[in-house]
Order: sequence, then C-alpha cells, then structure tokens
Amino acid sequence: MTMSELAVRRLGRVDYTTTLESMRSWTRARGPHAMDEIWLLEHPPVYTRGVSCTSLPRAGVDSIPVVDSDRGGQITYHGPGQLIVYLLLDLRRLGLGIRQLVNLIEQVLVDYLAEQGLVAGTRSGAPGVYIGEAKIAALGLRVCSGCTYHGLSFNVGVDLAPFSRIDPCGYHGLAVTSLCELGLESDMGAVADRLQALFAKALGMEAYSCGRRQCA
Repeated sequence: MTMSELAVRRLGRVDYTTTLESMRSWTRARGPHAMDEIWLLEHPPVYTRGVSCTSLPRAGVDSIPVVDSDRGGQITYHGPGQLIVYLLLDLRRLGLGIRQLVNLIEQVLVDYLAEQGLVAGTRSGAPGVYIGEAKIAALGLRVCSGCTYHGLSFNVGVDLAPFSRIDPCGYHGLAVTSLCELGLESDMGAVADRLQALFAKALGMEAYSCGRRQCA
C-alpha cells in the first residue's frame, strides 16, 4: 500500500450508535501510518444532535430515537434512502485544515449535482449543500488529534417527513429536498459509486474496496 490510497468500506444499513463507537475507537487507535478510509452506508431512522444542540424533535406519532453525537452542528435526521459518507482522514498528512475539508466536501457534492443537471450551492455560516432554498446534504465533523470522523448525509431517496419535526441543522423552517423529490437518480449504489470516485479524486488519492471488514 502507498500513502495515496483511500480504503473504501460499504457497510450497508447499520445502527447509528454502533457506527459512532466504531468510528470513534478506530480514530483514537489509528497510528501515523494508518490508511485513510471512507465509509458509505445508511442508518435506520434516527435523529442525531451535535455537541452544541439543545433542541429536541417536536411531538409526533412515530418512535424515532434521538441520539446525542459528538459531531459538530445541530439536529438532523438520518434514515433509509439517505447516503451517509463518513470520512476518516488524517488532516495533517493531507495538508488540510478543517475549513478546507468542509469546502472540499461541499464542492464534491456541488460537482456531483452539476453532473445531474442541478445547480447547487453553499451558504456562509451554514455548512451543507442547497438546491435553491432547500437543503439536500448536511455536514458534521469531529477532529481528534488531527484526524477526522463523521462526514455528510446526502438525501437520495429518503422519506423527508421526519424533517418536519425538527429545525434542520438548527434553522427554523429550513426546507429539505432529495434527488428522488427532484425526479433524479435514486439508486443508492450508483450514487455511492460516483461520490466515492469524486472524493478520491478531490483528495488526490486512489480508492480501493476493502468491504465490510477492517482493512489489513
């Protein structure tokens, strides 16, 4: 292996809390020569709250759990049909600051959406990617000893109704949208394939698959 390789893991649909603990323990244990990784997955329905969040979902008839996370940002929803991309990166080795990484993540999503014929953009002070006034991707990161975990959630074909019970990312009345709602590609595998390639290119790395298990 070379330092320019990016290990890719496709994890399927996995529990949020279990995945959070895996990311946290993997990042804390990684040494200076550990390969960077990107995890692509979905979560069962869950609301997650960032470290500075104090709000809760408004009352509803469902029983979606609420989990306190250690990422940045406020409250958001994850569920089937939403592609999660977790980036476990050594920022020092890549020569990136956290603001540069946020910009890189946003640009990858903007570029992908441009390939689909959509004009997307970002907002100052409100990380994420937007189509018009509606948010289609949210960001939240954690840095531990110069290495990141968490990443982004991208609305592919997710049920948008649970977002109506929260102020997405802390913004009251913020609209959310998805590729499916916009009438575009909703095949999770195809979207994951393309984003995997775009992230590897943006990071100047070569992606390779190491499946569900820890890479050797």
